Amino acid sequence: MSQTSNSPGRYRRSSGGLIGAMVVTVVLVLVYVTLRAFVFGDRTSEVAGVDWEAQVRAGRADGKLTVPAPRSLPEGWKATSAAYQTGTAPSWRLGVLDPEQLYVGVYERLASIDDLVQEHVDEDAEDEGTVTVAGEEWRVFTDAGGDYALARTVEEPTGGRGSVVVVGTVPPTEVRDFAAGLTTGD
Repeated sequence: MSQTSNSPGRYRRSSGGLIGAMVVTVVLVLVYVTLRAFVFGDRTSEVAGVDWEAQVRAGRADGKLTVPAPRSLPEGWKATSAAYQTGTAPSWRLGVLDPEQLYVGVYERLASIDDLVQEHVDEDAEDEGTVTVAGEEWRVFTDAGGDYALARTVEEPTGGRGSVVVVGTVPPTEVRDFAAGLTTGD
């Protein structure tokens, strides 16, 4: 039969030992963080730009949607997504980031304003009335997440009616300015 020892472990436990172990742990973590920063550097992920103008040309050549897009992007802005989809349900989208990495998106398809707002803004977006931008009346929508959107119905080249939504996390004035700069190639 073996005897059990009354001592809790092999080493004496004390508050000094606990503090010493914590200091060693903190030093090791700081060394790791410093070495990691030195070896890997500041690796901020750079979002790749896309050739949005080629998608604009393709969409306008298809002739089913108006394909609203700016003549050029504001200084420091970068297109991060652009796609024109043809077929029986054509759609257009352009996504850009401003210099602070805030988003503005333009969406168009043969659908109601409410459908596009639910899809690209929020299912519970608030209708805030209307605003006139560059001589066109737009409906204003906001959501709890801070998105600000403008939406309007447009006559499509094929004679049907579609909707355009411009939505962003940028300040509302920038969304309105971006919408004012949209052209349809006319």
